[in-house]
Parts: sequence; C-alpha cells; structure tokens
Amino acid sequence: MRKRRALIASPLEWQMTAAPVPHPAQPVAAERGGTQLRTPRPVVLVDSRERNPFSFARFRGWFAGVEKRPLKLGDYSLDGLEEVCVVERKDLSDLVHSLTVERSTFLDRLRRMSRYPQRLLVITAALSQVKSPYSYSNVSPNKITQSLVAVQAGLQVPFLCVETHELGEEIVASYLYQVFLYQWVEAHDYGRFLVEDDL
Repeated sequence: MRKRRALIASPLEWQMTAAPVPHPAQPVAAERGGTQLRTPRPVVLVDSRERNPFSFARFRGWFAGVEKRPLKLGDYSLDGLEEVCVVERKDLSDLVHSLTVERSTFLDRLRRMSRYPQRLLVITAALSQVKSPYSYSNVSPNKITQSLVAVQAGLQVPFLCVETHELGEEIVASYLYQVFLYQWVEAHDYGRFLVEDDL
C-alpha cells in the first residue's frame, strides 16, 4: 500500500528560517511635498558603565557620532535629548537578576524611565527564551514574563525582545534615529510626522 504524501507539512516539522536582511542606508527620511528635508544627524550617547554595549559602528551614516559618558538613567540616549529619551538594555541573565535579586532597584529605575516621553526596554533574547527555564536560576520564567507585562501595563515602559545582540543594536539605532527625527520636525514647525499619511 502506497503512503500518502501530506500536502502541507505539520507545524511540528516547521523550522525557523529567519535570515535578517542588512540594515538600510538610512532608516527613514522626513519629507514635505515629496522633497526630503535637510535634517541634521544626531549624536548617540552610550552610558560609559554599560557592560557589553552596542557599538553602532555599522550605522555611521545614521549618526554624527557616538559618545560614551555616564548617563543619569538608562544605557542609551541622544545628545540634547537626555531628558526626553532613555533606552535600557538587558541580556537575559541580567534581566532575571534585575527582576529578582535587584528587583526594588530595577523597578525604581523603570519608574523613573516612565516619566520620560520616549522610553524603551530592550531585551537581547527571544521572548521564547524569556518564557523557558533558565539553566542559571530556578526562578520561574512566568514570574519574569509577567513582570515584563506589568512593567508595560503598569508603568507604560514598553519592552522589546530581540533575538541577537546585532538585531538589538539595529533596533535601538533605528529607534534613536527616529526619536531624534520626530523631535526635530516638531521643533521646526513641520508637525509631528515624517511624510504625509505616515503614522
């Protein structure tokens, strides 16, 4: 008897075949009437105490420079917008440690972040890793996951999980670039949009 071939493979047999494409030459451009505005490039600030920081070397065309200095809050910001924009980065083991051993200190930092107009918590691990058992800790992944959801719902600090350090670097670079661009067009009376009919 001949074995019948399934037309669609079982989801259990699917494999993730993600292959991120290279970053764009420029994340976005501000335009008015179809003409690109001549906008300055921002300077990224990296907290000098950040362990394993993003380098942003791949994004030289996006920024006027990258400076390392102690930041009042967070790991990344923009020169001149330190009171507007804050990005905190955590790898998975640091996140688990911060939400358990140093919970009160970390939650205080997140409360202060919630007062910034632009704030983002970036976790350099896939959400599936956050939700899976940890080899270095017996803390429940559910506790960490629910803490992240509570931070977003209660403090309104959004979090974003990225699978690799490199993807995290690109997402944070793009976020900082766009925060600067939105601030610049609004400050120069162009309105808070980059091109007609955008967000």
